[in-house]
Amino acid sequence: MTPQPNGKVTIVRTERGLTIAGTRITLYDVIDHLKAQYPPKFIRDVFNLTDEQLRAALSYIEAHQTEVEAEYQEVLKSAEETRQYWEERNRERFARIAATPPRSEYEAVRVKLQERRAQREATKQ
Repeated sequence: MTPQPNGKVTIVRTERGLTIAGTRITLYDVIDHLKAQYPPKFIRDVFNLTDEQLRAALSYIEAHQTEVEAEYQEVLKSAEETRQYWEERNRERFARIAATPPRSEYEAVRVKLQERRAQREATKQ
């Protein structure tokens, strides 16, 4: 879709959206990190990209900023709708789980965790 000077395609459209060729990393993943103000080197390392792949992604985002941003907003909207759907669908289940009393066989572990948390808090002060 977006050829480099060497003839390689670097950004392709898949069922997931605009994707870095040869990966499952979408440009929307990269944009999430850019908006969180992570430096390019960190983004490259997080996604295990080459310098060439990251440059291609950043160049594409810059060159097609309006279209990519519009798609990114659609992806965010869709993700929020999906999150709300599943939260609503599982609301009763989560309430049942929260109302269930703790299992007695885990009490020793729970006490140990509370002791460690108290020790950590004491060393912070």
